[in-house]
Amino acid sequence: MSQNSKVKKLILSAMFLAIAMVLPLFTGQIPKIGEMMLPMHFPVLLCGFFCGPLYGGITGLIAPLLRFVIFGMPPIYPKGIWMACELATYGLMSGLLYKILPKKKVSIYISLIGAMIAGRIVWGIVKSVLLGAGEFGMAAFITGGFLEAIPGIIIQIVLIPIIVMTLKKRDLK
Repeated sequence: MSQNSKVKKLILSAMFLAIAMVLPLFTGQIPKIGEMMLPMHFPVLLCGFFCGPLYGGITGLIAPLLRFVIFGMPPIYPKGIWMACELATYGLMSGLLYKILPKKKVSIYISLIGAMIAGRIVWGIVKSVLLGAGEFGMAAFITGGFLEAIPGIIIQIVLIPIIVMTLKKRDLK
């Protein structure tokens, strides 16, 4: 990887991290809306697509922790910890799957959905460990991980591939 490529990925990662800091401000006034819209997921998933698994994973790991330091939200324990693990998985897996799959439109969807599933699984495992399995069972996992997040999941599945394809077409990738 050339020095220019590393610098470009570092700058893009910083931009995605900044977006992850700002987006929740638009939905955070009503916490339930923020939890449904998943604003920090978008820039982290995009970072994986555009910068690769390492940068995507690191950006995802840092985003909720840095947001806590700057804004006091999300609370660092336990929510910030499980969010850091979940977002790191999103960035890592979107970048990894997109890197190894053939460069076709369908690969964007496969990478995105694969990353979303992996991130939700990690979220569930970490949340269960932090809260105890008795406090966070399968029903809570399904409800919190999928049912309550349906609006954000749908928006991600619609918008992220469009963004990736548009920027790829314009050679901004």
